[in-house]
Amino acid sequence: MVVAGDKRNEDAPTTALPVGAALRQALAARRASLLSRATFVGGVTLTVVLFGVGAWQRRWIADDGLIVLRTVRNLLAGNGPVFNSGERVETNTSAAWTYVVWFFSWLTQARLEYVVLGVALTLSLLAVVFAMLGAARLWGGAAGQLLLPAGALVYIAVPPARDYASSGLENCLVIFWIGVLWWLLMRWSQAEKVTLPALFGLVFWAGLCWVIRPEMTILGGLALLLVFSAPMPESRLRPIVIRALTVVVGGLVPLGYQIWRMGYYGLPVPNTAIAKEAGGAKWQQGFTYLWDLVGPYYLWLPLLLLVAAAVLVIRSSRRAAASASPRDGVTGLRALRQRLHSPTAIVLLMLFSGLLLIAFNLRVGGDFMHGRMLLPQLFILLLPVSVLPLRLPATRDPKAVAGVAVPLVAWFVAMGWALFAANTTANNAGASISDTGIVDERVYYVLNSGHDHPILAEDYLDYPRMRAMIRDIALTPDGGLLLNSPSFMMWYVAPPPLPIPEDGHGHTVYFLNLGMTSMNVPLNVRVIDQEGLAYPLAAHTDRLADGRIGHDKNLYPDWVVVDTGMVDRHPWMPWFLDEKWVTQARTALSCPATQDLLASSRAPLTWDRFRHNIVQSLHFAKYRIDRVPKYEIQRCHLVDPTTPTAPN
Repeated sequence: MVVAGDKRNEDAPTTALPVGAALRQALAARRASLLSRATFVGGVTLTVVLFGVGAWQRRWIADDGLIVLRTVRNLLAGNGPVFNSGERVETNTSAAWTYVVWFFSWLTQARLEYVVLGVALTLSLLAVVFAMLGAARLWGGAAGQLLLPAGALVYIAVPPARDYASSGLENCLVIFWIGVLWWLLMRWSQAEKVTLPALFGLVFWAGLCWVIRPEMTILGGLALLLVFSAPMPESRLRPIVIRALTVVVGGLVPLGYQIWRMGYYGLPVPNTAIAKEAGGAKWQQGFTYLWDLVGPYYLWLPLLLLVAAAVLVIRSSRRAAASASPRDGVTGLRALRQRLHSPTAIVLLMLFSGLLLIAFNLRVGGDFMHGRMLLPQLFILLLPVSVLPLRLPATRDPKAVAGVAVPLVAWFVAMGWALFAANTTANNAGASISDTGIVDERVYYVLNSGHDHPILAEDYLDYPRMRAMIRDIALTPDGGLLLNSPSFMMWYVAPPPLPIPEDGHGHTVYFLNLGMTSMNVPLNVRVIDQEGLAYPLAAHTDRLADGRIGHDKNLYPDWVVVDTGMVDRHPWMPWFLDEKWVTQARTALSCPATQDLLASSRAPLTWDRFRHNIVQSLHFAKYRIDRVPKYEIQRCHLVDPTTPTAPN
């Protein structure tokens, strides 16, 4: 391989060109360079504009996105990172997303919905920019080579990618983190001399994986392992010291937050992981979820085409082949380490991580939102071909022309697919839920709220039962527990016991849709759910074997009547509740292990409580109760108060 400044070429004979020919050659090279740069910049601009316009046309904030904003409201109010004041529950899977939204809300003092909309759109667009910048570094900017937007256009063509660019959920932050990590890794792999600040910046960013989303530790952890195993930069510090510092810098945020999470919340993972049983396995549902995204859009087609085109480009590029080989005369462990410090190793890392993340998603059963949980994986797999290199042939040799024609045809077909996919409706569940439990979440809430762009919390007041909830809270100043009727058509209010405090007993809303309910009521109204995202008692129930994915827990309201201290007798208690079950729930709730679990989030946060939570957090994560009070009494070896006493 000939490199710039190579001493071996100093004595090589040169052929002088006439001045005119040399000038024409220089101008031609200049034009080729400008064309290459203009093509790349134009491609990035086109992709960002199309993504921005498409995301804006489908702008909305999901009900789950409003859940994040409830926690931000409590942070801004000084109640801490909680969903309900006085109960330490982490309802957001991405801790980083919570604090990003909080920071910009505090900074701008703007309405929360507008803040999260602006931040989400900005991060989504920047994610695509960094993906394309990283791919441009991979392929290089040689004269006569055009970098065409490819994988980036494929990603934004998939409708869910545009849906979740503005949904208020953490998808935007996840792909932004992935895009920046990809760009940083490519810079690191191509740097002849890596500086310590660049190295520590890379490992710090990779270490954020745990707080971005827990499963992103697959990608971030492997990236940290690769960088740690590669040669360390030359410095006054010894390599072993630099490696130790990379561990410290990479683990600073995740380890610090993990200690905080275990002590503050009493769990080693977000409460959402407990509520949705992230450690469980539902492979069949996972494959159903995968096909729900891949099948209708024929997503396999552009992936195969772009991979085939990239392979052809690599095979015809001597530079790409040379970059994957170790330096001359280097063998053994040192050669392996040098291989790790190469673009090829980064590409393999990203592809392997993407496949592992797909496997993880298949195992947990996917999700109930069409496409959402597979978007980061798709983004990762498309990173190396975010732009596709096309080297213009210098001659009319048939082989040279064919080497350009095949990738160009593949690119045109992939772009044709993008036009098809961008205008395809894959999940036709509409305003209902499909038999697979998967739904196009944006379309579902658009149809059920009657708003083309449900963004503000008030937009969701037109969702069934929401205005009735506000009315019933206003009509019961003494407080009470709002329970949805068995027909899901109206609210019943279980009243508090006498005497009523001067300022009322307070209201609790028990409803599955946490976002729209919690953002349309004051912070002093407690909002909890049957699934357990914001309610530890429900989160720690056993999973329903055949429940809808993401909603396969359902705590009976009898428990809630007891837990909130409401009147538990007819005629004051709602008619559909059974007094016997409520009595049994009261006994079941007295189980010492259950009380210890509840104390981890409800007891005052003293140093002793913080330390106890850390010690017991793994036990709390595994602890489960039976949602049927009678069986929970048996599990906890208590005495059923409804069982008749046997005669002597």
